Amino acid sequence: MTVSADVWQARAAMCELLALSFRYPEDKVLAEAIASGEWDEAADEIAGALGLDWSADAAPGAAEASALPDPADIQHELRPEATRLFVGAPEAACSPYEGVWRAHAEGVQPLLFVNPHSMAVERFCKACGLGRPEGTNEPLDAVWTELELLEYLALRAAADAMDAAAEDDLAAGGDGAPTEEQAEQYKEIGDEIDEFDAEDDGPEPGDVVASADLPGGSPEAAWDEFMADHAKVWMPQFAEACEADSRVPFYKQAASLLAAFIK
Repeated sequence: MTVSADVWQARAAMCELLALSFRYPEDKVLAEAIASGEWDEAADEIAGALGLDWSADAAPGAAEASALPDPADIQHELRPEATRLFVGAPEAACSPYEGVWRAHAEGVQPLLFVNPHSMAVERFCKACGLGRPEGTNEPLDAVWTELELLEYLALRAAADAMDAAAEDDLAAGGDGAPTEEQAEQYKEIGDEIDEFDAEDDGPEPGDVVASADLPGGSPEAAWDEFMADHAKVWMPQFAEACEADSRVPFYKQAASLLAAFIK
């Protein structure tokens, strides 16, 4: 079934929101989005566009998450909990790394970076033309990094879907020209794709891999492959554990959204 550009763009937005939700909150961007209600509004809008059976108000932890209106208070709550859940001392309560989850499932010692699953994710990223995000030195199989990869593939798929629609219009006798709204949408998608390239620390900045050269031969095929071989293998278990283990309501809420999206 052909997926529309609108759906691909909604998938990209969901991945972006979830990546923000689980990435360590170094600044107050997430806290301010929670305090202002923007996070709830965005989550509801995107979930609705994707037809997910999820709402911010009904999600676990929603009532408690809305009880702190001050971004500073929210930040004060988020940072130590993110450290406990995702960093740990000596061990994270809920590891954010695919390699750790899959090592436990396979009954072997989990090792960051030098495990077959982390290395497979790194190879997949390179095949998509993406390197390690600039200024970072962490495994690429972190939940937020994998979601950013999926966001990139969804944006690429959205752009290709718009190109295909224009070609279909030409074949049907039209002029193939986008409406003003479509032109704005296409520009927005292109700008977001460009942001990935600007942040990329790969060997050849500015060199975008052609759609046909992506894994599987297209952004859509690459999305399906990564979801099947990686995201869907471990993220449901991660989401379930995060929802159960978190002492901060927001992470319960975000984990329930990830579970609804990734299943």
